Amino acid sequence: MSGEAETIGVDLGGTKIQVGVLAGVETLWESRETSRGQDQDELVELLVREVNAARAARPDAVAVGLGVPATIDQKRGVAISAVNLPLLDLPVRDVVSERVGLPVFLDNDGNVAAFAEHLYGAACGMPTMVMLTIGTGIGGGLILGGEIFRGATGAGAELGHVVIQADGPPCQGNCPNHGCVEALASGTALGREGRAVAESAPDSALGKLLAEGREVDGLAVTEAALAGDETSIGVFELIGGRLGVACASFANIFEPEVIVIGGGVIKAGDLLLDPARKEVRERALRPMNETPIVAATLGNDAGMIGAAALARTELEKQIELEPAPETLG
Repeated sequence: MSGEAETIGVDLGGTKIQVGVLAGVETLWESRETSRGQDQDELVELLVREVNAARAARPDAVAVGLGVPATIDQKRGVAISAVNLPLLDLPVRDVVSERVGLPVFLDNDGNVAAFAEHLYGAACGMPTMVMLTIGTGIGGGLILGGEIFRGATGAGAELGHVVIQADGPPCQGNCPNHGCVEALASGTALGREGRAVAESAPDSALGKLLAEGREVDGLAVTEAALAGDETSIGVFELIGGRLGVACASFANIFEPEVIVIGGGVIKAGDLLLDPARKEVRERALRPMNETPIVAATLGNDAGMIGAAALARTELEKQIELEPAPETLG
């Protein structure tokens, strides 16, 4: 067992909440609950309930890290606005800390996932990396010079809202923009394109699912593509290509050592990544067009692991900054 302090990591997503107590990368306790359909007050109650359950299971936990899919005011600990959850100007850090009785540290969910992959996963030992997490939406995280890049107030690195089609469709949720990569290459977009294909190709695997009255969502498209359905593979070529357009820009701007792709959609593996790699090779400047694009290795646990690591590292910084006690002379 790791000798590191136990911390609680919370990954709040558009449809689920995952909570774990970790010592380093070792998960000592874990729970998963649905977060779909709640209003802001209900989400706070869900957070408090799940953190308290973690504390009850592992009473030696010393701090909580929250990964939240929202723009963040890092100084005030406020979730300013979320695209896919009803969060608006919520002082979530202090609210949860007061309710659970532990120090709480807050960051964007894409940032903590990137932090986890940087510390323990696909970008381990790489001081410059870009991460995209593809699920209901697309989260983003940047590690520059070995540190999480957050922008001026903590709200930066919203990479899912980079525009790849100026006259594209409206973005989802609370985003006011059009043509964002989230609107065109997220798990939600994958399901939407899959349903369109199912309607136009009734003899395909997706068309048969639709005829049976079953849901054609991102998971269904993924399973059909992995089973070899050519129509579904074509949907991934479309989605992966769009993703690659965004990755080419990230490669040009940051020249990262690696671009890591995580989230639920990465289950499709190279069916998603190969079209993205092709676009980067063709679109990015040299030498950035050779930037590796790889799958995350921590899977759906990256956000939880990164949130726990955030809590541990930020707590250690606070302890280091405390003034040393005066000695009696």
